[in-house]
Amino acid sequence: MVPSQSLPRRFRIVSSVTVAPPLFRKSRILSRIARSLALALLPLSAIASAQGAAPLSPEEAALKSHVMFLASDAMKGRDAGSGEYDIAAAYVAAQFQAAGLTPMGANGSYLQPVPLVAYKLADGARAALADGAALEPGKDIAIAANPAARATAVSAPVVFVGHGLEAPAFGLDDYAGVDVRGKIVAYVGGAPAGLPSEVAATMGGPQERLRAAAAHGAVGAIALADLRTAGRGSPAFAGAVTAQGSERVTWATPAGVGNSATPATPLLATLSPAGGAKLFGKAWPAIVKAAARKTLRRVPAVSVAPLTVTSATTFRAMPSSNVVGMLPGSDPALAGEMVVLSAHLDHVGVGKPVNGDAIYNGAMDDAVGIATLIEEARRFKAAGTAPRRSILFLAVTAEEKGLVGSDYFVNHPPVPIDRIVADVNLDMPILTYRFEDMVAFGGDRSTLGPIIARATGALGVALSPDPIPEMSIFVRSDHYNFVRKGVPSVFLWPGLKGPGRAAFDTFMNNCYHRPCDDLNQPFLWGEGVRFLDANYRIAREIADAPQRPVWNKGDYFGTLYKGPMAP
Repeated sequence: MVPSQSLPRRFRIVSSVTVAPPLFRKSRILSRIARSLALALLPLSAIASAQGAAPLSPEEAALKSHVMFLASDAMKGRDAGSGEYDIAAAYVAAQFQAAGLTPMGANGSYLQPVPLVAYKLADGARAALADGAALEPGKDIAIAANPAARATAVSAPVVFVGHGLEAPAFGLDDYAGVDVRGKIVAYVGGAPAGLPSEVAATMGGPQERLRAAAAHGAVGAIALADLRTAGRGSPAFAGAVTAQGSERVTWATPAGVGNSATPATPLLATLSPAGGAKLFGKAWPAIVKAAARKTLRRVPAVSVAPLTVTSATTFRAMPSSNVVGMLPGSDPALAGEMVVLSAHLDHVGVGKPVNGDAIYNGAMDDAVGIATLIEEARRFKAAGTAPRRSILFLAVTAEEKGLVGSDYFVNHPPVPIDRIVADVNLDMPILTYRFEDMVAFGGDRSTLGPIIARATGALGVALSPDPIPEMSIFVRSDHYNFVRKGVPSVFLWPGLKGPGRAAFDTFMNNCYHRPCDDLNQPFLWGEGVRFLDANYRIAREIADAPQRPVWNKGDYFGTLYKGPMAP
């Protein structure tokens, strides 16, 4: 699962990109694949015997064997763009072949090439006011890399627009009565008070602000940091300064720059309170006072002089692949519609050593999800009766980079996006306890809700509301890119009743994005089979239902992204 600090993510739309598949691009990878596959294909009885463990059921052993391979030290954390990730992709492709899935990647393969590109701010970025006042880098201003262009040059007056948001359903219209055409907008970060957590997470980052600014003709945007964190340090501005020297990842256009879904209005920079005072002069105290209120309302304020920002962005190609296979549907009237089952294949690679271990194996996050995906494909195939709708099995790259691989997929799907009726996402189920309930993030927003309730009821467990709304889980995994295309989607987790809370806290505090997320954790593989069973039941009912899922009438996300709505 992508960390919360990775939010907001970048979402892009471009025409089809032709890139040579990264897999097999070096002969040495071939030999590594052979060695790794030989290890993975050891008889399951030999695995159990070697560990001296009680015999596992066939499905338990199958789940464990996939995780043993994908989360082994040999995979070095499956970092997107690495040779080890390519080997993991080859493994998943081989498993899709064994499960009898139809290849849905490029050139008759299971691999969909994803042209990942890393970008960062080049040296020499400048910002200045037309009246000659200096904005000191690292103290007043942190200029941002523009992922959509190698060079950026903007010069215009700056207009304060409050939060810079438009959401009539929540009484937000920060552009009412203000003309920002040809100007730079400045906004206060964070989300307005009183919003539901999932809505707040969507509005909290720059993406929706840049979309609104572009719609009103602004030529650039500036974030005003830390006006709501007085006395608690300056996390937003400090983070922006750190980000100046760091690479971020998106997917590229044929020109080799970030994709064109980057809003036409770029985020130019972040200003500290000291920088904001220089930019707005006498109007600054009114902005600070407005930001201190529980409900921020825009106050009229224009910069003391036009602001000029010039910068350059460097790009580094790091190609990778999604893995895509299809089980064709059996109903001639419905087989053209697709239910997607998704999980992310990447993890975070090799990092800072912890107790001498530098490999971040990613067993729970998300080798378990990929193992579940593979075994769901086998279960569908073994069922004997094909589902009425087709099922797309999707293992994505670069989730840990900001949901990039799934973003590429929804913008380059192998079938038209309006034929994808739902996404059921598998990400980081914690399998160290016997779960007593389940949580379906997003399930209550569409007609998927009753389907999920029936699936969990068949397992004898309750369906609980989100127990951790403050973590905004709904917008932090790959299903959310399907949501942004209007597709009803759900992300299922074992719940936190009974022993769940302690197990969840133990994992998140000790092993999440750490080297100890490996096979040494006390996995209960039977719980993995129960999790698999719930997801299979959900996908099967969606695929066999006479009607496709729709958003609940008036749902915020269904309305925002123009999805099919219940009458």
